[in-house]
Amino acid sequence: MSHSPLGVAIVGFGGMGSEHARKIETIDCMRVIGSYDPEPTRQQAALALGYQTYPNLQAILDDPAVAIVLIATPNHVHKEIAIAALRAKKAVICEKPVTMNSDELKEIIAVANETGMLFTVHQNRRWDEDYLAIKQLYDDGSLGEITHIEQRIHGSRGIPGDWRQLPEYGGGMMLDWGVHLVDRILLMVKDKVKHVFCHLIHDDHQTVDDGFHLFIEFESGKTALMEVGTKNFINLPLWYVTGTRGTALIQDWSMQGKIVHLEHDTGHDATPIIAGAGLTKTMAPRIDDSTIETPMIRLDTDVRDFYQNVADVLAGKAEKIVKDDEVLRVMLLLEAAMRSDALRQVVPFE
Repeated sequence: MSHSPLGVAIVGFGGMGSEHARKIETIDCMRVIGSYDPEPTRQQAALALGYQTYPNLQAILDDPAVAIVLIATPNHVHKEIAIAALRAKKAVICEKPVTMNSDELKEIIAVANETGMLFTVHQNRRWDEDYLAIKQLYDDGSLGEITHIEQRIHGSRGIPGDWRQLPEYGGGMMLDWGVHLVDRILLMVKDKVKHVFCHLIHDDHQTVDDGFHLFIEFESGKTALMEVGTKNFINLPLWYVTGTRGTALIQDWSMQGKIVHLEHDTGHDATPIIAGAGLTKTMAPRIDDSTIETPMIRLDTDVRDFYQNVADVLAGKAEKIVKDDEVLRVMLLLEAAMRSDALRQVVPFE
């Protein structure tokens, strides 16, 4: 039996709001009814695309045709919009970072539980091919036991000249890209986190971070390094992963990369090589057939599965992919990272 598509109203029709609209236009389970944005030019852009424009948030909440409120505003108003929508018996999709802090998120979760309405967060970077390729290598054990994971997002243009530069709006890279990197690491590595150490970078701004170095140690002994930089004119690889039987590297979003597997380890002594001003045997390269190099694996992925999951949850056919406890754990770890930077020391977690 076919069902009518769910009506979606978008609050905030800037870059992310219009991108949501573009993707929803290509699926059958939802349709964009309209939007509200206090910026007139964005309202005009929505009208030009054929969408209804609402004069305010309350008009959205009063419209019975709206089943889902999609929040794509600056971060500081996510909580109040989400709670108002949930109380109006609307399902809510919220952009990340979900809130300014974990206490605000707990308030939203409490209202969602009280009203019985769906609340979920658009963690779209879970569908990035580079992440899913690394996760597959982690899960299938082909690199042996993973011991260390590095993921980096590097650029050279600084922070965009908008609300992302303002702390009162939740600006800075930790609450931007940091949310994605931490979310993906915690989703991939199920172990408890033992320690967190973070250094926030302030190249251009003192009130928000322009990037960061974040180091996580898990109770299992695994470690993860996450970096975001906006003044990097030479980018380091997106991913670098070491295991007991191999190493994987992804250079960039085009999926350039490779996997080197250990086929066998004969234990033969290496021949020393000249390295700089001395000799090294420890770091001598392998010249035998003990390793094999293969291209990075490629996977099919479609972020539109996120919207289908929301529709399936509302139809009672699935559990939501982005769960409350996962989002809360990310927010708590980000707060631990910021505390580490403020104290200039390693801090415990969990």
